[in-house]
Amino acid sequence: MPVISVPTDFNEEELYVDLRQVVGHELFLKCEGFNFAGSIKLKAASEMVRAAEREGRLRPGSTLVESSSGNLGVALSMIAASRGYRFLCVTDSRCNPQTRRMIEALGSRVHVISEPDPHGGFLGARIAYVRALCATDPRYVWLDQYTNESNWQAHYRTTAPAIARQFPRLDVLFVGVGTSGTLMGCAQWFWERRRRVRIVAVDSVGSVAFGGAPGRRMIPGLGTSVTPALLDASYVDDVVRVEEIDTVRACHRMARRGFLFGGSTGTVVSGATEWLTRNGSPDTTAVAVSPDLGERYLDTIYRPGWPLEQYGEGVLDPEEEFGTGGLGTGGLGTGGLGTGELAAPV
Repeated sequence: MPVISVPTDFNEEELYVDLRQVVGHELFLKCEGFNFAGSIKLKAASEMVRAAEREGRLRPGSTLVESSSGNLGVALSMIAASRGYRFLCVTDSRCNPQTRRMIEALGSRVHVISEPDPHGGFLGARIAYVRALCATDPRYVWLDQYTNESNWQAHYRTTAPAIARQFPRLDVLFVGVGTSGTLMGCAQWFWERRRRVRIVAVDSVGSVAFGGAPGRRMIPGLGTSVTPALLDASYVDDVVRVEEIDTVRACHRMARRGFLFGGSTGTVVSGATEWLTRNGSPDTTAVAVSPDLGERYLDTIYRPGWPLEQYGEGVLDPEEEFGTGGLGTGGLGTGGLGTGELAAPV
């Protein structure tokens, strides 16, 4: 029986969901949401805080400040509460209401950016606010998840080797792209060990992580309006871009099987399904990384009527919309996904 005294001491590393009954392919979902922060961001947050403490940048009396679409903000607010720091989360209007309330319940503050930067979108506006704030007072400490090497190192140390232990014959690994910390940590770990694992990045349509024009995105988590500083596309074998309507469909179809996952997970599962439909074989062993759980999306993805409000008619089958089952015999929808183009270095 585990007994802990601080919340960071618990994180379930060995839980996978077999999605064959949902997607029609042999796909195992590595669940990273079973910790007190509720997402994979706990790993990066813990690593970045420890590094800042070792370097002497983070001391008693410091106030952490970070730009986050939600999950990292929850993780940092939890760590700040347990270690006696103050924390200010700078987010934007797309952040889920439950996420904001969780951050505030843990004793931290939230500042919401309501207007995007003309060139950098909401992310650019959030970063500009953080920089301006830190320039006013040296007690503010910005960990900067977008350039912080500890972000990807957390997954190099933990996530990738945990997957390799469970799946020594892994063929393909699907990882969503935000800051690209999880992607880069896993990709570098497998590359350095000459493991023959295809690394497939899953991005949102409207994100510019791998180039292209920015577009409207309503689901926080994956995707970015600026090129991730940590991203080295030479480590990536393939890229799949997922329309948000397919993210919503994936989430609802997993929920019909009793698995309530978040928007980032829905994107990764939808992209993995598309890639396996085009490129997989019956003996392909595939793992997808699930960053989050679904409770924080009850007011958005899972709220009756929200998909219709955001995307119009036809997003969900009537059976899925009203929660009466209706999985059918196929896998997840493939409409709107890319064809799995190779990623070019950026």
